[in-house]
Amino acid sequence: MTVLIYDTTLRDGTQGEGVALSIRDKVTIAQLMDEIGISYIEGGWPGSNPRDEQFFEDIKKVKLAQAKVAAFGSTRRSGITCDVDPNIQSLLRAETPVVTIFGKTWRFQAEVALKISGEENLVLIEDSIRYLKDRTPEVIFDAEHFFDGYKDDPEYAIACLRAALRGGADWLTLCETNGGAMTHEVEAAVSHVIRELTSGSHTAPIGIHTHNDCELGVANALVAVRAGANLVQGTVNGVGERCGNANLISIVANLCLKMTPAGQKPPLTLEQLKRLKHLSRTVDETANRAPWTQQPYVGQSAFAHKGGIHVDAIKKDSRTYEHVEPESVGNHRRILVSDLSGRSNVEMKAKELGIDLDPASPDARRVVSRLKQLEADGYEFESAGGSFKLLAMECMGQRPAYFALRALEVTTAFGDGEHGQAEAGTTRARIEIGVGEQVAYTSAVGDGPVHAIDTALRSLIDKFYPELSTVRLVDYKVRVLTSKEGTGSVVRVLIQSSDGDESWGTVGVSPNIIHASWAAMVDALEYKLIKHTVEPYRSSVVPETRPPRSSPRTSSV
Repeated sequence: MTVLIYDTTLRDGTQGEGVALSIRDKVTIAQLMDEIGISYIEGGWPGSNPRDEQFFEDIKKVKLAQAKVAAFGSTRRSGITCDVDPNIQSLLRAETPVVTIFGKTWRFQAEVALKISGEENLVLIEDSIRYLKDRTPEVIFDAEHFFDGYKDDPEYAIACLRAALRGGADWLTLCETNGGAMTHEVEAAVSHVIRELTSGSHTAPIGIHTHNDCELGVANALVAVRAGANLVQGTVNGVGERCGNANLISIVANLCLKMTPAGQKPPLTLEQLKRLKHLSRTVDETANRAPWTQQPYVGQSAFAHKGGIHVDAIKKDSRTYEHVEPESVGNHRRILVSDLSGRSNVEMKAKELGIDLDPASPDARRVVSRLKQLEADGYEFESAGGSFKLLAMECMGQRPAYFALRALEVTTAFGDGEHGQAEAGTTRARIEIGVGEQVAYTSAVGDGPVHAIDTALRSLIDKFYPELSTVRLVDYKVRVLTSKEGTGSVVRVLIQSSDGDESWGTVGVSPNIIHASWAAMVDALEYKLIKHTVEPYRSSVVPETRPPRSSPRTSSV
C-alpha cells in the first residue's frame, strides 16, 4: 500500500511561534501542495476562528487535481449531542470531503482536561465519528496523546481506537502529541496496535503524527511507517507549536528516495519530488520566515562542499560525499571557497560561475593565493559568490572597468532630542564617479549612510547602464571581525542583491564601515553587468547627471 502524505501546515503549522498566514496565503500554498502531489491538506479548524471558516469557503472555488481538503475539530462536548454541538456543526458547514477530529486516548487527559470518566470518553469518540461519517465521505480520527496513553495504560489507549473503528473511522492517526517518545517506543507501539486491530486480511488503517520536542519527529514518523503506518502527517519545514511538527520535507524525501519497497509507488513521483525545495522555500517566504540553511535535502548548505579533499573527490564522483543527487529534490551543488580551499575548489567554483579556469594554470595559482590572502584579512566568500567571480576574473586579467570612484562624502546631521538623546537627522551622500571619459556627480539623502550612498550611486550609474535598473539590495549584514581595536575594529559587510530572477552575494572588508559597504555595493553592480556581458560605457554623449543644488535626489531602497 502506498504511503499517503497528510499536510497540516495550514492548521497545526500556524500554531508555531512567528508563523502567520492570510487566507490568500493558505489558498496559494494549498494549490502548490496539490500540484506537488500531497494527498490530504488540512485547512484549519472552522469552529475556532473566522479566518479558517473563510478559507474553506474560498478553497471550494479552487479546482484541485487530486488533494483532499480536510477540516479539523474535536469530538463533541460532554453533555450535549452532536446535532447541537457548535464544533461538530462547523465541521459539516465547511463541506469538505474529509473531516479530521481528535479525541483523548490517555485516560489521564480525559479525567484531568475534560473532567469526564474514561468510559464516557469512549462514548464521545464513537458517537462523534459515527455522526460525522453518516454525513461526510471520509473521517480521520487523530488519537491525541496516544503514545503517552499507551505507555500509561495500553489497553485503554487501544480501546479508544476500537471505539473510533466502531464509529466508522477511515483512518486512525496515532499522535505523539507531546513529542517526548523515543523511536523504539513508537515503533513497538505501532507494531502492537496493528497486530491488535488487524483481522484476517484486513489491516488496520493506521496513520502517524509526531512532534519534534526531542528532535525525533522525522525519525519517529519513519519508524512508524516501517512498522506498518500508511498515512503520515506533518508540516512543511517542520513548523508548529513548541519545537515544531515532523518535517514533511525530510519525510517525503526519505520515503521516496530511501524507503519505497520494490513494486510500491512512492508518495510523490520523481518529477514531483524535484519541486520539493520550491515548496519549502515558498512556505518560508509566504510566512516571512528565514529559510533554515542547513535543512536536510533542500537547505542552501545541504549540498555545499568546502574542504579541498572533499571537493576533489566530488569532482571525480559525487557519491563520495553526497547521499543523493541534489537535483532529485530540486536543489543544486554548491562549491565554497575559503582559506581551506585547494585548486579543485577554485576550479569547480569558477565553473559554477561560468569561468573556464584550468586548475594547473598560473591563473589558478594566482586565484588561490589571492583568495587565501584576502581570507586572512577577513574576507569570506562562502556567501559572496559574486565577489569571488570578480576576484577570479581580476586575477586572470579579465575584469572589465565599468566606473571609478573619484570622490565620496557622507554627512549626518543630528538634533537635540528629549533627555539629552540625539534625534535622528538627515544623512546626505555626495558622490563623483568616472565612467569612460565622463565625470558624473550628484547628492542624495537617505535613512542612513549606506542608504544614501546607494541612492546617490544608483541615480548616476543607472543612466550609463540601464541593465542595473532591476537590481535591488535585499539584505545587508555587518560583522565585527576584531574587537581589540574597539570602535576602530575591522568589519565585514555582506550584501545580498537580486534582479528578480537571481540572487547573489558580495563582500567588503575594512576598518571603515562605509568603505566596506562601498566595496560590496560596487561588486554587486559589476557582477550583474558581467553576467549579462555588458560592455563598459564608451559613448562621448554625457547623460544628464547633475541635480539642482536646491533639490537633491531622494528615493528609498
